[in-house]
Amino acid sequence: MTGEPYESPLPRAASTPEAAGPDRPGPAPAAAGRPDPGRSAAGQDGRRWLILAVIGAAQLMVVLDATIVNIALPSAQRALGFSATDRQWVITAYALAFGGLLLVGGRLSDLLGRKRMFIAGLAGFAVASAAGGLAPDFAVLVIARAVQGTFGALLAPSALALLTTTFTEARERGKALGIFTAIAGGGGAIGLLLGGVLTQYLSWRWCLYVNIIFAAAALAGAIALIPGHRPSRGAAVDVPGTFLAAGGLVAIVYGLSEASVRGWGGALTIGLLAGGVALLALFVLVERRAAHPLLPLAVVTDRIRGASYLGAAVGGIGIIGTFLLLTFYFQAVLGFSPVLAGAAFLPFIAGVIAGSSVVSNVALSRLGPKVIVPGGLLLAAAGTAWLTRIGPAGNYGLDVAPALVLIGVGASCAVVTAFTFGPAGARPSDTGVAAALVNSSNQIGGSIGAALLNTIAASAAAAYVASHPAAPGPAAATVHGAVTAFTVLAALFAAGAVSTGLLHPRRAVVSARSAQRPAASIRP
Repeated sequence: MTGEPYESPLPRAASTPEAAGPDRPGPAPAAAGRPDPGRSAAGQDGRRWLILAVIGAAQLMVVLDATIVNIALPSAQRALGFSATDRQWVITAYALAFGGLLLVGGRLSDLLGRKRMFIAGLAGFAVASAAGGLAPDFAVLVIARAVQGTFGALLAPSALALLTTTFTEARERGKALGIFTAIAGGGGAIGLLLGGVLTQYLSWRWCLYVNIIFAAAALAGAIALIPGHRPSRGAAVDVPGTFLAAGGLVAIVYGLSEASVRGWGGALTIGLLAGGVALLALFVLVERRAAHPLLPLAVVTDRIRGASYLGAAVGGIGIIGTFLLLTFYFQAVLGFSPVLAGAAFLPFIAGVIAGSSVVSNVALSRLGPKVIVPGGLLLAAAGTAWLTRIGPAGNYGLDVAPALVLIGVGASCAVVTAFTFGPAGARPSDTGVAAALVNSSNQIGGSIGAALLNTIAASAAAAYVASHPAAPGPAAATVHGAVTAFTVLAALFAAGAVSTGLLHPRRAVVSARSAQRPAASIRP
């Protein structure tokens, strides 16, 4: 990371040519009294809040789809007749395509236009969802999930980039980002709740059909409300970088998913992870020399942006890991129905909404990311440690609900900061890829969380059974595995708090830089 801290995007922006630097050109047209072509005209009237509703609906669709199928898996398995070993691919196919192609989607939104990619992503996601809902067999379902992830990777980066260009006034942008982050953070829990309702009262297929409703509403709003974006000129698609980044990320996510089945010492797991790391190392070398890089390295070497991506990754590990472990605990140990298991995550949603609102509207501008992010991750660590109290006859109200509130508040501190600072200071041609890195970090983190914590829980449960042959049923082993995984997760949250605390610069430095260069906000 570079030692030069990036200035806070939170103070009110003022377009002054003095703020320009060799890497961050100032908005000369606006300074001369002419409209800034990079700024959305919608940000000047009431349409911007309608645009936020459109973007929010699209983001909710993408995020909840990472979890909505989880609760429906047993019903889908019975209907299509696939094995318990194969069923992981219904989840993994989506994560592979989404996490692996987000970076490419971000660059395409810059090169081809954010509105175009947003609309293309919505349309493609709807078609893939319909195909998945109609799937006659397992293969078609997995392919449809992969196509969903591919179009989600086009949609997600353009959604965040459109938000930052629609809301150009700092205070309103903070409110909009708070709403957006609450949707992004709570969407996974909403997916679990909605998946339970649809599966129990309609059919597992409606967990896919419901996306058509979201996509149709967002598509109509996008066509009517979102103004066109002038694509970047003089740039080209970095084909070698695209293949190396996509291949490396897909290999890593695939390797992590295989770890839960074959173990961390499996030849395929090690080969995929090593190959993915090698491809990403080669990607960095290629990007240093590329005329039009897929990922300008300055996007990630900036201290605040880099710390933001790390915070998003740690938040993803914790959120998806917690969902995975508790979903199984609720249904297999406590005997909750699909609807009740989904409803059990409502305290998490409440924590995310509360944390996002406070952070985006009050705390972040006053305390800065160096306090907010580590403090939030420590709260999440405390909530995760609380979950080690669960037992075969656990008390949900005392052992689970308070912990979910703490994790929701804490994780939202890291995620809202990532959405605020992740695209901050990126040049107009790099806004999409900088925004994509926020989602990609969160998604890759979620994949790490699912693979790592599932492997730890399964191994600990197996060891418990081996050492307790007279145990009264599988519930005790399941709980032991979950408690072991939650202990590791608490340590990961704490490590994330220390790391982001060291990376983020002191708030006094950020504030001083902002005062000297008031135009240094998120530039569209």
